[in-house]
Amino acid sequence: MSSVNNLNFLTGANAEYIAHLYNNYLISAQNVDASWRSFFDDLNENEAALLKELHGASWTPPQNRKDKNGFSHFMKGTHTDPDSAPPANGNGRAVPTPANTDTWAQAQDSVQAVLLIRAYRMRGHMVADLDPLGLKETEYHPELDPAQYGFTEADYDRPILLNGVLNLEYATLREILDILKQTYCGTVGVEYMHVMDPEERAWIQQHIEGPRNQADFTVNGKRAILQRLIAAESFEQFLHTKHQGTKRFGLDGGEALVPAMEQIMKRGGQLGLKEIVVGMSHRGRLNVLTNVMGKPFTAVFSEFQGNSSNPDAVQGSGDVKYHLGTSSDRDFDGNTIHLSLTANPSHLEAVDPVVIGKVRAKQVQRNDKGSEQVLPILLHGDAAFAGQGLVAETLMISELPGYRVGGTIHIVVNNQIGFTTMPKYSRCGPY
Repeated sequence: MSSVNNLNFLTGANAEYIAHLYNNYLISAQNVDASWRSFFDDLNENEAALLKELHGASWTPPQNRKDKNGFSHFMKGTHTDPDSAPPANGNGRAVPTPANTDTWAQAQDSVQAVLLIRAYRMRGHMVADLDPLGLKETEYHPELDPAQYGFTEADYDRPILLNGVLNLEYATLREILDILKQTYCGTVGVEYMHVMDPEERAWIQQHIEGPRNQADFTVNGKRAILQRLIAAESFEQFLHTKHQGTKRFGLDGGEALVPAMEQIMKRGGQLGLKEIVVGMSHRGRLNVLTNVMGKPFTAVFSEFQGNSSNPDAVQGSGDVKYHLGTSSDRDFDGNTIHLSLTANPSHLEAVDPVVIGKVRAKQVQRNDKGSEQVLPILLHGDAAFAGQGLVAETLMISELPGYRVGGTIHIVVNNQIGFTTMPKYSRCGPY
């Protein structure tokens, strides 16, 4: 039975009865008919959570819980006193309450600590330091508050068994919170728990929790990054000084884009990448053209004077320096990467499906069935990414057999303002 159809019986007439059957199943799988056992065994995490919610919230008073409101907990021939039945684990097997209260308290600590860790994995990005301009008010997220899991100040320095979670056997609550805040609430936020593929989710988790979401650069690596940042910043400052008031769609504040793209190219070349197709709108385009694609500075400055670096290619007038594409070859550690920047009209995201189609064609030409040789990179402004439907349409066809390219890297340059509109007036999502 498909996931869509699994819960279509949860109408007002059936929901409570099914919830009671599920409760019997949790106490012992033998309490329900074999057909229901098979059904409950196949529930995914979200469906099981929905059924559990039908019993009422964890804080619901006992007299108001649906468990008490009419249906028998047990089928004929099983336990006769439901209140005396031991608690059950997720496999439907009864788990006796331990006589040793210390052991029971330690087990509760472990369970609540793991729930807190999971909450940070899911919601930690909501309190990450992603607002350098201080435009948003700091919000309280109760899921990230240890008090919501029964912890008090007196519990912060007591060792808790984690059994390998966060790569730790034991840790105090204070140490756990320090690790979680460093990993999920610094200047780099990570949102990944919604990813459906468990292997992909585990890969991301391993790569951010191991190094605590910190990149370990060599001295030469740091110097290379600084050099590229200085090149990007100096280019913007020169244009602002030499051509003050001229439309330039600067990259100001987003200069990290340049070393980021070069790292993608360098690492991609090591993994066998041969070609990258880039699509972007106007914001930062001149900086990418010169500092990433290698377009001569003299050609760009000539265009600011009203000339064209390639007059034969111009069929009309306007600010063509923001529309025309280019191509070049870059060498990284002996690996040559062919770069092409696709021409783009004024409609900011119209280039997205064009780039994907171009990459697909190149992969076919190269017989690149594993999608390992040609990579699409799409650069967006934050307001355009959130507000233009072409982005969503391109994402929705990305896994269809006729359009699949093996994945696209999207880089969204967020300058915290959409054209002339503040984020809170342009979109309802957090990003």
